[in-house]
Amino acid sequence: MKNVTFRQLRVFTEVARHLSFVRAAEALHLTPPAVTMQVKELESALELPLFDRQGRQVSLTTAGEYFLVYARRLLATLKDADDAMARLRLLETGLLTVGLVSTAKYFVPRLLVQFRQEHPGVEVKLQVSPNRAELLKLLGNNEVDLAIMGRTPNEMAMRSEPFAAHPLVFIAPPGHPVGEFGHPPLSVLEPYPFIVREPASGTRAAMEKFFAERQFTPCIAMEMPSNETIKQAVMAGMGLGFVSLHTIALELQARALQLVHVEHTPVMRTWFVVHRQSRVLSPAAEAFRYFVLEHAEAFLARQDGPLLAEPH
Repeated sequence: MKNVTFRQLRVFTEVARHLSFVRAAEALHLTPPAVTMQVKELESALELPLFDRQGRQVSLTTAGEYFLVYARRLLATLKDADDAMARLRLLETGLLTVGLVSTAKYFVPRLLVQFRQEHPGVEVKLQVSPNRAELLKLLGNNEVDLAIMGRTPNEMAMRSEPFAAHPLVFIAPPGHPVGEFGHPPLSVLEPYPFIVREPASGTRAAMEKFFAERQFTPCIAMEMPSNETIKQAVMAGMGLGFVSLHTIALELQARALQLVHVEHTPVMRTWFVVHRQSRVLSPAAEAFRYFVLEHAEAFLARQDGPLLAEPH
């Protein structure tokens, strides 16, 4: 173990994340042979194989699965040490890794552009997770500094701070019969099929809570793994949808979708900025946290307000 380097650990964890030497090389801006060499040197130092390689298929060995836990701990400890030293230097530089659920990708990049204008020395990396469960894994493994999510996690000791409202709405294709109603009761939607997110999604949880409170049982025609596929399915006339208002600005403006102003909607949730309580935030992460808490609410209000106010 004494010959193992942090460079090897970083390469190993990246290959373990992607289960691909080529994709790990792309993420690390290295060549695939360089990644392979680092892994081979690490395996030689440990005297154990870490990956099973069968053609293009790569999987962790039992030793690899165990070692991955310790490698992540070591890298997280090194990152904490680096952050602590940066605090002492009072520098707002370095790498900031922000994790977010897929719905947040419709506004977080624009916030980051503004943040970078004020903090040009910070390099930002986004980790978009398909759903809340995957984002919690990134937080648990210390693979992100901060996370943007819609439900506060109870699974781990986290600091969760609300920063903006998150409206969820019903949508239909243009010309759908439900568009003839002004503010219909939920029961009007009973004859129509729904295209919904997967069960692990926060949007799905909010929808089910809204339905359960009103004792409404929807006709679920399909489950889709992303907002984009739901929008396309609704535009194609396959059913109604329930999505974040953040995700449909362009479609509403182009009149490719219409809002269904069901009574008691939009369903209002809350966005949170989250980090592990035990983790010392770097100056860059602390600066972004303050930026989100100070600016994000007004930013989203400007973006979403006209969409709710105007008939579509």
